[in-house]
Amino acid sequence: MLPPRRDFRTPGGGLPVIVPVPPSGTPQAPARTAAPVPGGLVPAQRDGDEADASGKDETAEVVPGTTVDHLTATYQAHYRSLLGLAALLLDDTASCEDVVQEAFIRVHSARNRVRDREKTLAYLRQTVVNLSRSALRRRILGLKLLSKPMPDMASAEEGAYDQLERDDLIKAMRGLQRRQREVLVLRYFADMTEAQVAETLGISLGSVKAYGSRGIAALRVAMEAAQS
Repeated sequence: MLPPRRDFRTPGGGLPVIVPVPPSGTPQAPARTAAPVPGGLVPAQRDGDEADASGKDETAEVVPGTTVDHLTATYQAHYRSLLGLAALLLDDTASCEDVVQEAFIRVHSARNRVRDREKTLAYLRQTVVNLSRSALRRRILGLKLLSKPMPDMASAEEGAYDQLERDDLIKAMRGLQRRQREVLVLRYFADMTEAQVAETLGISLGSVKAYGSRGIAALRVAMEAAQS
């Protein structure tokens, strides 16, 4: 017999709406059913003689360790760090918030692909990076770039710099090559290991080391020039 499954449906018949409430407040994720993802659905266990009358295999709606509750809790706990990650890759508050919220919605829709609950944050971070790249690509292709100040966000790193140094750091980071900036942001601002950075960006560990080393050198030169 199949083990009893938790009923997530509301009296109206739809899935319940997830309402993440990070410190700055974000809109709720829409209640929608995730589209099937190739390789993302795991066949539910069944007895050999208890096949579905329709002849179709059942699929588990939630893979163990990847529950909606866990995803929502992870999003709420790391919202500010995700926002800071987007801010270092983009340049305006509205875009950063949009990217982080969209990242939650996308991971929520494809949550069955996250088989290990410990990788939930990694999926969110990788989605933020990918969406930030897409946003920059759209601007390059035709949207008018506007010079806007970096959003003032609390973060673990902010206490290490006074306001002047922080402004200089942001300007210097924006002057780096895109890949160098991404590696440094993930490595030193998102506190990822080199292996995690490689997995997130889809590059080799050696490339992470090379981009990181060159980025640090370029950043040091830019910071010294700004403070001289």
